[in-house]
Amino acid sequence: MKQNLTQKILSAHLISGELGAGGEIGIKIDQTLTQDATGTMAYLQFEAVGIPRVKTELSVSYIDHNTLQTGFENADDHAFLQSCASRFGVYFSRPGNGICHQVHLERFGKPGKTLLGSDSHTPTGGGIGMLAMGAGGLDVAVAMGGGEFYLPDPKVVKINLTGKLAPWVSAKDVILEVLRRLSVKGGVGKIFEYAGSGVSTLSVPERATITNMGAELGATTSVFPSDEQTRIFLKAQGRENDWIPLEADADAVYDEEICIDLSALEPLAAQPHMPDNVVAVSSLKNIKVNQVAIGSCTNSSYRDLMTAAAILKGKVVDPSVSLVIAPGSRQVLTMLANNGALTALLDSGARILESACGPCIGMGQSPSSGAVSLRTFNRNFEGRSGTADAGVYLVSPEVAAASALTGYFTDPRTLGPTVEIPMPENFRVDDSLIIPPGSPDTAIVRGPNIKALPIAPKLTPDLELPVVIKLNDNITTDDIMPAGAKILPLRSNIPALSEYVYSKIDAGFSARARQLGQSIIVAGQNYGQGSSREHAALVPMYLGVRVVLAKSFARIHKANLINFGILPLTFVNESDYDLIKDDSKLIFTNLTEALSNSVEFDILLSGRNASIRVSHNLTERQIGIILAGGLLNYTKEAGK
Repeated sequence: MKQNLTQKILSAHLISGELGAGGEIGIKIDQTLTQDATGTMAYLQFEAVGIPRVKTELSVSYIDHNTLQTGFENADDHAFLQSCASRFGVYFSRPGNGICHQVHLERFGKPGKTLLGSDSHTPTGGGIGMLAMGAGGLDVAVAMGGGEFYLPDPKVVKINLTGKLAPWVSAKDVILEVLRRLSVKGGVGKIFEYAGSGVSTLSVPERATITNMGAELGATTSVFPSDEQTRIFLKAQGRENDWIPLEADADAVYDEEICIDLSALEPLAAQPHMPDNVVAVSSLKNIKVNQVAIGSCTNSSYRDLMTAAAILKGKVVDPSVSLVIAPGSRQVLTMLANNGALTALLDSGARILESACGPCIGMGQSPSSGAVSLRTFNRNFEGRSGTADAGVYLVSPEVAAASALTGYFTDPRTLGPTVEIPMPENFRVDDSLIIPPGSPDTAIVRGPNIKALPIAPKLTPDLELPVVIKLNDNITTDDIMPAGAKILPLRSNIPALSEYVYSKIDAGFSARARQLGQSIIVAGQNYGQGSSREHAALVPMYLGVRVVLAKSFARIHKANLINFGILPLTFVNESDYDLIKDDSKLIFTNLTEALSNSVEFDILLSGRNASIRVSHNLTERQIGIILAGGLLNYTKEAGK
């Protein structure tokens, strides 16, 4: 049977379920990655599972999110994570070594392997031919222990690329075009597989930009074939032995197909406040720009920053513009330093930041009040930058650098002849900041900010739940559990972190949830889009949220809710959403029986003599997890 690339990798890793049957499948995970904003919980969870050493081929713990040390909390977390890595058999990438996705692509990624990461942009690895997926930390902890990773049998969408990018048009414009066509929820339940003659014109870093931002589609992941471009990249990294050729069979079958002529694309930008609010840069030329930020796991490769340096060389940024640049890895930064590009950037007036996530997660460099900020990042959710009223646009490095010079949105095609950045024959390899696994006898270092892991209670069959908050469509994990320099250091301290849940939308949420004891959240479409941060499920569980009733869910967040024992339900009739008020109470009876016997059942609207039809769409395994009070309890019970 002819297979597409996705089916080939899934088939080689399939443990349970059946491909193409439309149900749930379980696959073997070869590699995992964690980062420090989600990693502390992941390793507390791995420790709670009770397995002494990881069972994956490779697991890496990266420090790239919480690198701003304004108090003891982040440094304590780093010490905790380093000791966990040593004890549990995990590689440890030290602060300053770079962003997890960029470094993993450079030093660890292998075509044909599966990668699970506690970060939603783990699909970056698809640029090198991996099946790389984001998930909550608890799913990653189970995978590190040798457990299967479960996901709905995905639809596979072929994105057929033809032609070649025109001068000044970049890979960022490719994924912005996909987002323009499909929206931020257009990829739910799907894997995007890139194919066609245009693929060979894109280098691995360009492909990684596309797969990275495929996360904004709500997709399970995105993947490119492993071809000559892949071999060239791995050879330049000194890892040619990791290369294998891998592509779809001729005439492979797909569920959908999208055709993009690369030569027809133009520079694009995502306007505030969603990555799918995409227009042509040429239509924005009169907009004043106050800040430009180049970097993030989407656009901080050697090629991206060399392109920016070539545009800025010998020029100075507009006096009204603040330009900040964050190289994606220490490898990239040292290569720029050695070839003179770093000097060109500094001479232009750019501020060079640490090789870390930084401004992308609101960790510094917040723009001024009401500012327009052009960023080469992947998300522009309202307030994510740290400035509530800033207007953040997502653009390519070419658009960013050109606009920094003029102080206005600038189409880089006005710059003249294009900049050609050849792939280096050899990247500078220095893995001295990657510490191999140590002794299983290593003592775990726990600072005062490392608090105990909250455990979900078991679901009771009869519940009367008041509505703690009613929300609209496209609520993001940033809305639920904000990031930023003030809040991120509390990721290991759930009691302290719980004070900030929904603080951007409703400052009284935390106190009200505590007062209610148990409650339900009601929401619209695409609830929980955005990052993989399981804190957006864990902390509401800690505050007594037992059910979330929404019109639809983002994939990772729904899985996280289940993992922490929160029951995710959807409206059978979306118009019933309007029946529920802010002070409504919803009554559940014989819930255990209802979940086990039917996909759909009725709940009562207290005081209204009305019922609402809901659906759970859970597998038998997921029902077991909910009834056990979450995945940790379920895993422990299964191991008895």
